Amino acid sequence: MVFLPQEVIARKRDGHTLSNDEIAAFIAGFAKGSVSHAQAAAFAMAVYFKDMNMPERVALTVAMRDSGEVLDWSDLEGPVADKHSTGGVGDNVSLMLAPILAAMGIYVPMISGRGLGHTGGTLDKFDAIPGYQTQPDNYLFRQVVRQAGCAIIGQTADLAPADKALYAIRDVTGT
Repeated sequence: MVFLPQEVIARKRDGHTLSNDEIAAFIAGFAKGSVSHAQAAAFAMAVYFKDMNMPERVALTVAMRDSGEVLDWSDLEGPVADKHSTGGVGDNVSLMLAPILAAMGIYVPMISGRGLGHTGGTLDKFDAIPGYQTQPDNYLFRQVVRQAGCAIIGQTADLAPADKALYAIRDVTGT
């Protein structure tokens, strides 16, 4: 069967539930360049107006994760957790929660976003800290999480590249 991104956009626009395969193909196509930024923007707008049910949200999250390298944290001697949000004003939760959880023995390898709203994203703020690397290589990311218990970085060309691109589209389209 031929994948046509415009059909996925139209189905969501019309209020239909998307299958895991439709979502996975759309995000994989976006990451590879066969789904355009315009189509991703239309998809984001359709989702904004028609929402996604929980299985669709899970499928979208998995597809975004799988758009790049997936890190295995099973070698850490403790539980691994993530806190993720859709953004907001102040970055009040991430900056406190990650070190609190790390102090409790919970590892927190967190990937955050940019440009979410008028205050900027968490990474925009971190870029203002001299020496802070918001896009380290995977080795450094793993090393910091292992030593400090937590690290907050951004998506990279290797880690969740579709997420990085869709975040940027969401920011400029109000979705």
